[in-house]
Amino acid sequence: MSPQANNSEPFGEHDHRGDADVDKKPKNRRPANTAFRQQRLKAWQPILTPKSVLPFFFVVGVIFAPIGGLLLWASSTVSELVIDYSDCKKLEINKTNPDPIPDDKFKYTFKSSYDRPSWQHIQYDNGTDVCQLLFDIPDPIGPPVFMYYRLTNFYQNHRRYVKSLDMDQLKGKAVKNATINGGQCDPLKLDENGKAYYPCGLIANSMFNDTITSPVLVNARGEEEGQTYNMTNKGIAWDSDKELIKKTEYQQGEVVPPPNWQERYGKNYTNGIPDLHEDEEFMVWMRTAALPTFSKLSRRNDNDRMASGRYQLDIQDRFKVTEYGGTKSILISTRTVLGGKNPSMGIAYVVVGGICVLLGALFTIAHLVRPRKLGDHTYLTWNNEQETSATTTGRDGPHPH
Repeated sequence: MSPQANNSEPFGEHDHRGDADVDKKPKNRRPANTAFRQQRLKAWQPILTPKSVLPFFFVVGVIFAPIGGLLLWASSTVSELVIDYSDCKKLEINKTNPDPIPDDKFKYTFKSSYDRPSWQHIQYDNGTDVCQLLFDIPDPIGPPVFMYYRLTNFYQNHRRYVKSLDMDQLKGKAVKNATINGGQCDPLKLDENGKAYYPCGLIANSMFNDTITSPVLVNARGEEEGQTYNMTNKGIAWDSDKELIKKTEYQQGEVVPPPNWQERYGKNYTNGIPDLHEDEEFMVWMRTAALPTFSKLSRRNDNDRMASGRYQLDIQDRFKVTEYGGTKSILISTRTVLGGKNPSMGIAYVVVGGICVLLGALFTIAHLVRPRKLGDHTYLTWNNEQETSATTTGRDGPHPH
């Protein structure tokens, strides 16, 4: 009997496992045969030579330097006044005559000469502290005219600070207390009675709460004295923030103000919950700054010119900055088509342009005085099919390969 007969199986007992293994194809982990997956994309690999590099330096310098000069000129045309009033509370209260502000507490950029500003600390019978600033506007400015408040050493970019809010609550939803307690508003979530803070979180609680009034013209130069230069807090927030923050669905008594808001609203919202959709100052504050020194828009006037003369500005001083070594300032500024006063960008463009021209000149002189011999570019291609004289040695002697 043949070996095949001995290895045969009974009829009807054929093993189909081998067929299943044949039908199952092995998993292929090979990438697809495309230019992207196989790294065959076309690429431009320039060969840097003096003829191509030297003109590039001069072109960059010729382009960047004029742009930097234009930015510096535009920044110089902006009229700006900055007054640091952090130490106003340290002054003698209700003094008859205001004190001149030290030189390191103010700076200005005007075309005409500028008189030193002064300040005064006033406290009303209800305990409200007012810092009264007196400053000059030597030349008519605007419109538009913007008023900012500037803070230093205030880190709004801290990780825990940035996360401490509830977006659903800001969108107007009546978020349940249990959800807030388990959310990201830590540590300002619920008060001792278990009621939710509205708005909760560290950002809202630390909102800048100095009340800044509109400047009043007290010593005019060709204008009527006592005239108020009306500035509004409408139109200072981004449109995207207005779309995000909505009127709340909370009912009276369901929420309480954050601790730092209680001086303004009391321990409960007895006069109604504030409509954050209309509070653009709150929206400006909630858009956190990336650096510890920042300015935020507080007031603006887009229609009227600010006449020259001496102005009085009253600020209800509530926001504490000396406790953490910071400062707070008031900033009045105009703008150009290129923005506000910012010479840094113009300086950067001029410096880069100047460095490029200088390097281009030095490299050009070096190339003319002592040029380097360039190699043959054709040898940079390594995978060209070229004839070779290599030989291999076989049993019958050397053979060409």
